[in-house]
Amino acid sequence: MASGPIRILVPVGSLGAGVREDELAYGLARGAQAIATDAGSTDSGAAYLALGKSKNDRGSVKRDLALLMKAGAEAGIPVIVGTCGQAGGDRNLDWTRDIALEIARELGLRPKIALLYSEQDKAVLKAKNAAGKIRPLAPLGRLEDATLEACDHIVAAMGAEPYIAALDSGADLVLGGRTTDTAVIGCFALWRGAHVAATWHAAKVAECGAQCTVNTGEGSGVLISIGDDGFEVEPLSLTNQCSPQSVSAHMLYENSNPFRLTEPGGVLDVTDSIYAPVDERTVRVTGSRWEPQPYTMKLEGAAAGRFQTIMLIGIQDPEVLSRLDEFHDKLLHALYQRVHRTIGEAAGDFHISLRLYGWNAVSGEQPPPGTPAPREVGVLFIATADSQAMATQIANACNAYFFHFPLLRDKELPSYGFPFTPAEVERGPIYEFRLNHVVETDDPFELIRTQWIDLSEEGTAHADR
Repeated sequence: MASGPIRILVPVGSLGAGVREDELAYGLARGAQAIATDAGSTDSGAAYLALGKSKNDRGSVKRDLALLMKAGAEAGIPVIVGTCGQAGGDRNLDWTRDIALEIARELGLRPKIALLYSEQDKAVLKAKNAAGKIRPLAPLGRLEDATLEACDHIVAAMGAEPYIAALDSGADLVLGGRTTDTAVIGCFALWRGAHVAATWHAAKVAECGAQCTVNTGEGSGVLISIGDDGFEVEPLSLTNQCSPQSVSAHMLYENSNPFRLTEPGGVLDVTDSIYAPVDERTVRVTGSRWEPQPYTMKLEGAAAGRFQTIMLIGIQDPEVLSRLDEFHDKLLHALYQRVHRTIGEAAGDFHISLRLYGWNAVSGEQPPPGTPAPREVGVLFIATADSQAMATQIANACNAYFFHFPLLRDKELPSYGFPFTPAEVERGPIYEFRLNHVVETDDPFELIRTQWIDLSEEGTAHADR
């Protein structure tokens, strides 16, 4: 069991976003016993899992990780990073591993490194599926083997257990594949025997660093202190504050139910939680509950799909702007007719989309009647086809119509503004998430592989699980 509060320094919401050295120093001075941070999510789409790359540039990740590894080594506390390389696939994790090894060489550090891999073997998942151990999350239906085969990479979001095992085996640096954000932040306190519900709740609050504070732009991280019946959270920036509202509101973040959060092995229930100010900067939370549940791990699978080519114009014509919905429908019809006439059946199952930025491009919904005309709009043309060559051919066929389409036929042909030439831009393949399912497992380690690199023993490496 824990004796006294367990203090975890969460330096930033995502590795590479900008660790602040003064905040790191403050958290260590306050007695932080571990440094933990997330390094990715699905927020930026499926490409990063399908391609095995990070959306953050290498330099930013290296800078942040170097600061954390140096601080951890000097303080003698572990550094824990989850969902490495943005998506947490094997290639994403190996990319982060290589950065960590480079840092260790340059700084003369000799950490014992645990690598937790969560990318999945399709044959294993097919067997799980056949046994009825995989179920869909809305709005998807039953999982077919063909869907698994279509995925380029598949990961399972692990819980805290592999991290706890790594810490128990003496890891100085834990680099994890795809993991729930909360498991990364809470694993150290769970390993030390802290209050289970308070740990999961504190981890949820702190997962995005300073996003749970009053002034989210004032600082990057927070310090959580988990006690016998609750936890406290404070900003690492001395000029920032936490409030009961800012802390409680984070349960709304990326969560369909503001009172219940599902994690591998249980559900956090904060229905009766009490948020009270300790001082002007710190909030204390009590009353959280943990409900053990059968162990499940969320599956994420990504794949490349069809191909797209885009074009862009800007329009300031008052007549067009006053009748944008009509203009959209007429232009879209004309573009489809143009492709059918010039390319015909060779175009295949193509698709054209027009998105009116400044009008309804984000929602796709028709604005309410009486909505004032905008000063200008940007019109994005997107051609989707089975090959890049065909998507570009479709764009080329539509070029003249797209750039010169008149709202009224009895007027001179307009020329809309365009920012670059050639006008068509090949976007390459579309990357899509194909899985939104959970897999049942009785063993939290069943779908996880652990490898070790022990630089304290002259760079030896071995596989554990």
